[in-house]
Amino acid sequence: MTEIKIRMAEGCDDLFPARAHLDDAAFDLRSRCDLILAVGKSTLGPTGVFMELPCGFEAQVRPRSGLALKHNIMLTNSPGTIDAGYRGEVGVIMFNPGPETFAVARGDRIAQMVICKLPEVKLSPAEQLSATDRGDGGFGSTGRK
Repeated sequence: MTEIKIRMAEGCDDLFPARAHLDDAAFDLRSRCDLILAVGKSTLGPTGVFMELPCGFEAQVRPRSGLALKHNIMLTNSPGTIDAGYRGEVGVIMFNPGPETFAVARGDRIAQMVICKLPEVKLSPAEQLSATDRGDGGFGSTGRK
């Protein structure tokens, strides 16, 4: 098991990231303050979470499906990547497309965080790439138009 060190901002121990269920993939991230998400604007939601990821790991910040379905709240940088060398507060960039403002209360679950082990990868220059059925077909090339 990999241990991740978490430090909480002062007065935020009650917001410690946790899984709602034992078999959940993600840890819930909560807002450390009350926020009003204006229509058409991105807002940074502070979580009070600081972490120390080991080299070779990343944390991915992802949207919550309930906020998306019920309130249209999205994360504009999704998934957001937290690198192993980052030691600042984890923030969640939330976007409200409307039609009305959305209130976030301190302690509300605003995102979820997945910890991922990264594969060891080496990028190599190449003159040519192998052929595939798709080739250089881009966005929408395999689905409905």
